[in-house]
Amino acid sequence: MSIATLKKINKRVLPNKYFFAPEWMILGVNNVCNLHCKMCDVGTKNLETNFAQNLVGTRPLHMPLELIEKIIDQMARFYPTSKLGYAFTEPLVYKHLEASLAYAKQKNIHTSVTTNALTLKQKAKIVANSDVFISLDGPQDIHNEIRGHKKSFQKAIEGIEEVLLINPKATIGVFCVITEWNIGHLVEFLEFFKDYPLQQIGFMHSNFTEQRIADMHNEIWAHSYPATASNVDEVNIDNFDLDTLWEEIVEIKSKTYTFPVSFSPEIASKQKLYEFYHQPEKRIGKMCNDIFTNIMIKSDGSVIPAHGRCYNLQLGNLYEENLKQIWNGRVLAKFRTDLAKNGGLLPACSRCCSAF
Repeated sequence: MSIATLKKINKRVLPNKYFFAPEWMILGVNNVCNLHCKMCDVGTKNLETNFAQNLVGTRPLHMPLELIEKIIDQMARFYPTSKLGYAFTEPLVYKHLEASLAYAKQKNIHTSVTTNALTLKQKAKIVANSDVFISLDGPQDIHNEIRGHKKSFQKAIEGIEEVLLINPKATIGVFCVITEWNIGHLVEFLEFFKDYPLQQIGFMHSNFTEQRIADMHNEIWAHSYPATASNVDEVNIDNFDLDTLWEEIVEIKSKTYTFPVSFSPEIASKQKLYEFYHQPEKRIGKMCNDIFTNIMIKSDGSVIPAHGRCYNLQLGNLYEENLKQIWNGRVLAKFRTDLAKNGGLLPACSRCCSAF
């Protein structure tokens, strides 16, 4: 029986006692971003949501070097095959980036850096031997408008080219969130990158929680896993041209590129596309995948399930417990069990990327 099969059985039969190691440790290494994205609560300065609190709600501003070294030491001891993901809020402005990546390399821990790439050119030498995942929102003018910076796309491309100059075999992936502003420009976006040696380009359907979904969720779960609306301040789902989006998806899937192109989730029909955006009370995914693969560590040592889009549920703190105790701890075990008893997802999970 394969490991993958055993994991599936473990999740289904005994979710409160998971026997396998995490695949990722996700880091919230700092609480600052240098762009102002329209589809992000941090960018729109709505700091009351779960998403914003998970990204910028802790202090200190930068995770202390001694804390990240403790995380790396414990990974090397307990979970040496797990990967360390620098993801939030903008890792390239983390003041201990170089020192901590060097320490992870010393301990043989695989690292990745997810970035908006605004300062990638300046930091290229530091990250060139890590996996680099870059978030872009469409062709130049579209991206720059969404990000609130008139040269953010150009600077990202300069950064990609600098990384490839330093390490021609660098692992670089580009990810694009589908929004009302870039629909109709996705094919153009792909064509721009057709000659770049990328590992992949991934399109992500918008992750959002409307207030009515949060309210529906909180009628049941407010005391255990309170939800908030998220990432809808400047986003109007009614403005998504879904007919054009579906045409683009079909066109993209009919073409072959030198790198894999994916959509998350993969939606099979125009009807299902409309359901995704206009009926968020309907579950598209079957279960949360990330509570069995990820935990996120904030700058103050507190740990939450999965990553920044999850509930602001403290599983423990690395100043008081170690990674193994938290991964196998009571709070996460209960959360996994509650999800399993309720069909794998709670109401506010319905449009989270972890559900697919």
